[in-house]
Amino acid sequence: MTQLLSEIAREKNLRYFLISFTDLFGVQRAKLVPTAAIDGMAADGAGFAGFAAWLNMTPADPDIFAIPDVNSLFPLPWQPEIGWMPADLYMNGEPVAQAPRYVLKQSLSQAEALGYRIKTGVECEYFLLSAAGDEISDLGDRASKPCYDQQALMRRFDIIAEICDAMLAMGWGAYQNDHEDANGQFEMNWMYADALVTADRHAFFKYMVKAIAEKHGFRATFMPKPFPHLTGNGCHTHLSVWDLAGNTNLFDDPAGELGLSSLAYQFIGGVLHSAEALCALTNPTVNSYKRINAPVTSSGATWSPNTISYTGNNRTHMIRIPEAGRFEFRLADGSANPYLLPAALIASGLDGVTQKRDPGQRSDNNAYTDPLPLDAVKRLPTNLLDALRCLQENTILSESLGGEFIRSYIKLKQQEWNDYSAHISAWETENTLNC
Repeated sequence: MTQLLSEIAREKNLRYFLISFTDLFGVQRAKLVPTAAIDGMAADGAGFAGFAAWLNMTPADPDIFAIPDVNSLFPLPWQPEIGWMPADLYMNGEPVAQAPRYVLKQSLSQAEALGYRIKTGVECEYFLLSAAGDEISDLGDRASKPCYDQQALMRRFDIIAEICDAMLAMGWGAYQNDHEDANGQFEMNWMYADALVTADRHAFFKYMVKAIAEKHGFRATFMPKPFPHLTGNGCHTHLSVWDLAGNTNLFDDPAGELGLSSLAYQFIGGVLHSAEALCALTNPTVNSYKRINAPVTSSGATWSPNTISYTGNNRTHMIRIPEAGRFEFRLADGSANPYLLPAALIASGLDGVTQKRDPGQRSDNNAYTDPLPLDAVKRLPTNLLDALRCLQENTILSESLGGEFIRSYIKLKQQEWNDYSAHISAWETENTLNC
C-alpha cells in the first residue's frame, strides 16, 4: 500500500508541498499546499484554470487537475520544510494530451511496447548574472578563454557547492562542476537515469539553480544566447536504449563501429531524419537560433552545431559519439522543455529503429573551420518560424507525440513568433530610420 503523503510529511518534517507542472513553454506552474490538505490533493489533484498557463486552452474550458507523482518528491534543500512534486494533468478525468509530462510518458510507453527502456542524462549550462540580469555576476571573469577557469569557478564556490550538495543529498550522483566556455557560465553534471527521472530532475534543477542564485543575491538564466559575444547555453543530452529490465545496454556493441550497435545507428538515423522538425522542440525560442547560427565568439568557438550531421568524439557536429554505448545530442539549448526534449528525441529515434534508417557515413571534419559543402550536408533551420514549418510538415512526430499536442504547440509558438515579428528592435531603427 502506498504511504500517505501526510505520513511522509511527518517523517521528513514537511509543512508544505509544491504541486508543480510544466507547461508547453517550459514555465513551471504550482500551488502551495499545506500538509493538512495534501492527502486529498494527492487523490483528487490540485485545480488550475488551464487558460492561465501555456496549454492552448480557453476560459470556457473546465478546470484541469494536477495529480502529483508520489514517487517523485523533492524536499527543497534550501527550504527543507517544503516538498516539490511534479504532477500529471487531467481534465474531465482524462489526461491532458498536450501536457509535456504526459507527452514524454507516451513516448516511453511506445518504447516499452518495442521492448526498450530509455535512459538519458543532461548537461544544463547556465549564466550567473547580477540581480538586475543586465551583466554577469563576476566582473572579474574576463578571460577570453574562461572554460575551466579555476579562479572564476572558486569565486562562485558558495553557490555551486550549495547546488552540488543538494544534488548529492537527493541521490542524483552529482560528480563534477565547472566554469563553462562563456564568462559567467557554469555547469553541474549528475548521473544518467531513466528518462522520466532525468526529466523530473531537469525541471527541478532549473528551479533550484534560480532559487539558490536569488538567495545569494544573483540571477541565474538558461537563456540560449543572453550575450552576442559569448557562448550560449546548451543542454546536451546523452541517450541510450536498454532492455526492459534496465540491465543490458542495447546500444553497446564491442564489435560495432565506435562501440555502437546497429540499433544505435538506426536510432541516430531517425534523429537525423527529423532534425529540422526536432529544432522546434529542442530549440523552442526566437533566441535559440542566435546560438545555433552564431558567429565565432570571444572564446574562438560557439560549441553549437549548425548542420544535420553526426561524428565520433568531435564537438562540432549535432550528434557526437563520445564512447561506446551512447550518443550525445548537442543541438538542444537551455530553453528546451525538460519533458519535450527527451520525448522528441525518443519519437524520432524509434522511427529510425522501426524504419531501419541508415545515418550514412559519419563526418569527422571540424565543422567550424572546414565545413562540408551544402550538397553534402543539410543545414539546421535559421529561425523559429522555419523550424515550426518543418514540425508542421513532419508526420513522424505528429503521429508519435500526438496531433493535439503538435497543433497546440505550433499554434502557441506561432503566436510567439508573431509577437516577436511585431517588435521593432534598436537594430532596425539604427539601420532603417534614414531610408
